[in-house]
Amino acid sequence: MRYSRYFVHTLYEVPKEAETPSHILLLRGCFIYPAAAGVYSLLPLGHRVAEKIKNILRAELNAIDGIEVTLPVLNPAELWKATKRYYHIGQELWRIRDRRDREFVLAMTHEEIITDIAKKFLRSYRDLPVMLYQIQTKIRDEARPRAGLLRVREFFMKDGYSFHPDFEDLDAYYPRIYNAYLRIFARCGVTAVPIEADPGIMGGTGSHEFMLESPSGEDRFVVCSQCDYRANMEKATGLKPRRQDPPGTPPPMEKVPTPGIKTIAQLMDFFKISEEHFLKTVAYDADGELVLAVVRGDFNISPTKLANHLKAVRLDLAPEEALAEKRLHGGFLSPVGLEPGTVRVVVDSSVDDGTLYVAGGNQVDVHLKNVLCGRDFHAPEKVDIAEVRDGDTCTACGRGKLTIRKGIELGHTFKLGTKYTAPDAMDVTYLDADGENRPVIMGCYGIGVERLMASAVEQWHDEAGIIWPLTIAPFQIVITTLGKKTDVDQAAEELYRELTSRWEVLYDDRDESPGVKLKDADLLGIPIRVVVSQRGLKQGRLEVKVRRSGEVLFCSREELPALLEKIQADLMPEMDGLPFMPE
Repeated sequence: MRYSRYFVHTLYEVPKEAETPSHILLLRGCFIYPAAAGVYSLLPLGHRVAEKIKNILRAELNAIDGIEVTLPVLNPAELWKATKRYYHIGQELWRIRDRRDREFVLAMTHEEIITDIAKKFLRSYRDLPVMLYQIQTKIRDEARPRAGLLRVREFFMKDGYSFHPDFEDLDAYYPRIYNAYLRIFARCGVTAVPIEADPGIMGGTGSHEFMLESPSGEDRFVVCSQCDYRANMEKATGLKPRRQDPPGTPPPMEKVPTPGIKTIAQLMDFFKISEEHFLKTVAYDADGELVLAVVRGDFNISPTKLANHLKAVRLDLAPEEALAEKRLHGGFLSPVGLEPGTVRVVVDSSVDDGTLYVAGGNQVDVHLKNVLCGRDFHAPEKVDIAEVRDGDTCTACGRGKLTIRKGIELGHTFKLGTKYTAPDAMDVTYLDADGENRPVIMGCYGIGVERLMASAVEQWHDEAGIIWPLTIAPFQIVITTLGKKTDVDQAAEELYRELTSRWEVLYDDRDESPGVKLKDADLLGIPIRVVVSQRGLKQGRLEVKVRRSGEVLFCSREELPALLEKIQADLMPEMDGLPFMPE
């Protein structure tokens, strides 16, 4: 492809709205163009990268018996109502009506429509297992689209759905998709860390996220310093150090006036004790039920863990009106002295029986001293609802320390089980070999195409621009001419015709200065640059630069193909050492 005839219009100024490296460089390199907040056009260079990612996805999923389909973006609302997600998902789900006033949704994911297809066609055990996948547009009304392609409202996603006769068959298939994901990310040039994850709105019995560690990431996950334990913050557990009070008879609970003192920091200063001596109580509205969550003062409550324990679809901080109805007061909440059955109380496992705490007095400007769990209040629901902290001891090995890191979620795999096929959802069954009706078991697997593109840039860039992995680069080679001599142009033309038979080549034939051409080549991030100059022609050699390493090599015209083959082989991703799951 000739640069002068291609659609490339690079920018040298950093766009004001861009902050993350991928957002800045994809805009400057003319890979994407914003249509609205969180909505982007993929320009020719970006389209080429996306198509290469899609082809890698297809190759790996076809290799594990995936079958490609195309599902509609416009979904009948009754399918989503059958699974209750129409009601449970908030404003992220786009709900619309047609001219006949029939309700539809713009699909943010396709479990309902694919399950409806399964119900029609998967009738017998002979039809199972099967895995159907697609690469299709998704619509999600993100409240805060940000960081270019990392959080958008319209995007391509590869989502796959597997159907199985039982959980054993799903468990047997799951490592195949898990390992395919590792190969996909490796082939795209990104370093993916598989971690245990919370299924979230997808539901199911188990899931994994595949994370790229990055300062631009919005997700947080933990890793152990001594073992291979990895989990996102919504799932992670750590050992909670116990508090030991001196032996002896504990003193009675005591009311203490605390006018205007509400926060833990203020209370620590008032009582002259550290935060682990307090009970922190937060009120939530869980699907309309008032719940008090209690955690030791040196921990924070994980809303996801709490929601999972409560099996709540929606969990929000309780409004003051709900507290007032129960005669409770924000800032002075406590599990002490509540009338039985009036408020549900969930206590974190960090709260020790036999240990004295300071807690809210359930009265304005009052706190309670010497509060004892089991004596002054009871905890019938004592579970892990606390966030893991940086430096906590790993529960898996009992030795290592957990470190919290930021990351970008590249993909997610779920063991859905019967969440969508159960009788109270879409009621999908098959006849087994004995003629008995059995529920179909599902798995679900997603990867965002544009996010994967942006993540590659987050991992591979420098001050000059993008450094594309060879496998997803828009072009493999850029030919750059320096100088305006006829012999230089002629040599470049001949080289261009020769190389295009074996490689994807962008020929920079523009009438621009050497500085502009070289700067653009670095910005676009094409893996190999071949420079044709008058000085080089006089010396009988070509200059070859490897974008990733910055290495500059020289060779004759005859030696060039062999050198390019070697560089290409060196740049191909390694599969050895990936943390594959045993199949």
